[in-house]
Amino acid sequence: MKKLKERWGITSNFQLLIVFIVFAITGSLSAYLSKPFTNYIGLTSENLGYFYLPVRLIAIFPIYQVLLVATGFIFGQFQFFWWFEKKMLRSMKLGFIADWFETKK
Repeated sequence: MKKLKERWGITSNFQLLIVFIVFAITGSLSAYLSKPFTNYIGLTSENLGYFYLPVRLIAIFPIYQVLLVATGFIFGQFQFFWWFEKKMLRSMKLGFIADWFETKK
């Protein structure tokens, strides 16, 4: 845990606990919301067949990104999760999204 705290720049065990709680809530909530979201936009297992699960997993991605920062904000960890989000987007070669938000400040 010490290495993880150093890597993420976390200062206390309590903050680490909050970060883990935020990750748990965000993952569960995004998975829960992905089915109603895909149904809302008209993507169901009946019309996609075997492709439904991959499409649903792709739908989870943007939901997860938004929920991660929002849940982090609710738990008072916006700075950490905004940093984490930018790092994740840049590693996936989507850093232009983070840069766009940075220029809007």
